[in-house]
Amino acid sequence: MMPRSMGHRAGMKALKEVVKACVEIGIPILTVFAFSTENWKRPLEEVNYLMRLLVEYLHKEIEELNNNNICINILGDYSSLPQECRLGIEEALAVTSRNSGLVFNIALNYGSRKEILRAVKIMAGKIMSGEIEQENISEETFSDFLFTKGLPDPDLLIRTAGEMRISNFLLWQIAYAELWFTDCLWPDFSRDEFFRAIWEYQQRDRRFGGINGDGQDEEYV
Repeated sequence: MMPRSMGHRAGMKALKEVVKACVEIGIPILTVFAFSTENWKRPLEEVNYLMRLLVEYLHKEIEELNNNNICINILGDYSSLPQECRLGIEEALAVTSRNSGLVFNIALNYGSRKEILRAVKIMAGKIMSGEIEQENISEETFSDFLFTKGLPDPDLLIRTAGEMRISNFLLWQIAYAELWFTDCLWPDFSRDEFFRAIWEYQQRDRRFGGINGDGQDEEYV
């Protein structure tokens, strides 16, 4: 029966535990959905609180993130966020830019459909200017115009709170990601729950449209 703001604050603690767990077991890339383009529809008071919470998180955690060799990366257009948020983000990006450990992607003011439309418009402009030949466009070419340029596609997508939808998140990138759903609410999401998701992921046979994980029939391997 607490206000929603308390849930967001508890979620920040859960995020810290997940980041620590990733560093501990050597996961190279973590992407979290912090604020979507649709979240602007929420009450103004809640949106303002989320913005303040973002600034607080960056100020409090930037030193520890940097000391753990974590590189922060932003997916989405943060130019329209309040100035204090933009300054905090730019500082975090600058401080951690040379780190070579965990790539910590924060999807902020992000929506996958808008990301794809943005990529199409940029690519169309380059086709018109002659920088790209239309017949040379490939999946790899298109991926280079997304916010995730240079990053591999996700292996595992975790969805909490019993929700059974993707919610406009990395629609292009998760084409072959393994999906894992849990009823656990994000503020209650612990490292044990995180490790359970990874363990279950490790039990799956990832075939990528082929057979036996490598595109060959097991009978002939």
